[in-house]
Amino acid sequence: MIAQTSPAAPPTIRPPSPVAVRRRRKPSLSRTLSRVLIMLIIIVQVYPLAWLFLTSLRTEQDFASGDPFALPSSLTWENYARAFETGDLGRNILNSFIVTMGANILIVLFGMMAAYALQVLGFRHSRIIRGLFMVGIIVPVQIALVPLFIDYSAVNLLDTYQSMIIPLAGFSLPMSIYLFSSFFEYIPRETYEAASLDGAGPYRIFGLITLPLSVNTVVTVVLVNSIFIWNDFIFANTFVLSEDLKTIPLGLQNYIGAMGKVDWTATFAAVCVTITPLLLVFLVLNKAMIQGLESGANKG
Repeated sequence: MIAQTSPAAPPTIRPPSPVAVRRRRKPSLSRTLSRVLIMLIIIVQVYPLAWLFLTSLRTEQDFASGDPFALPSSLTWENYARAFETGDLGRNILNSFIVTMGANILIVLFGMMAAYALQVLGFRHSRIIRGLFMVGIIVPVQIALVPLFIDYSAVNLLDTYQSMIIPLAGFSLPMSIYLFSSFFEYIPRETYEAASLDGAGPYRIFGLITLPLSVNTVVTVVLVNSIFIWNDFIFANTFVLSEDLKTIPLGLQNYIGAMGKVDWTATFAAVCVTITPLLLVFLVLNKAMIQGLESGANKG
């Protein structure tokens, strides 16, 4: 005879105590401080842009007679029309675009190839050469102005796009080589060895493997250098002599009238127009830029 066993009673689930729920929902002090700090950073970053845009819509009388930091009493778009009439803003934007694109092409091309040779191919004393490139990060741009001006005068490169593109690309190469090398360091060596066993040479490996994997890093390098190149004043002011080649920083000088009088509202409107393309590109590609900056920290 088989004795019937009663089914085991289901385990009792105790509801969490109110104290535990309260502790779980109560935000920690560090999290609260982090949120406050993030909000302060956002305000510090966004407020100047908002103030710049609102000021560009104020009338001259409102800006001159009232508090410059107060909200505008009336809005007008005439400042933007006057900004294009006072200075050759369209040509300035075109010149800055040509210089920025030309310099970025050289930076990406030479920076990626140099990092590929130093980090992937490797050769004797490659670490020393990489260290010499890194020293270039701390070299001030002002030290090259006089020698470059003399050399450009000898070879008739003054007042050309090349006179701005070459030094901007040269001084941006060390940081670009560092970013590319940091990314190439974490590409598995087995990937290159497998391609070599299949008969691929260094140029083919660079074009079919390294280049496609480096898209995010390329975006990062372009965006980081574009901010510096787009706002460059010192090289353009030194090597540009004619009005036709003036970039945006030089073109903004046209809004200074006689006796140092400045048309502030038109100047703010011009600044809004000139920073808008860079902001739009940054907002569209910021995710790829963040991934490119993080690619050196995570092993691929």
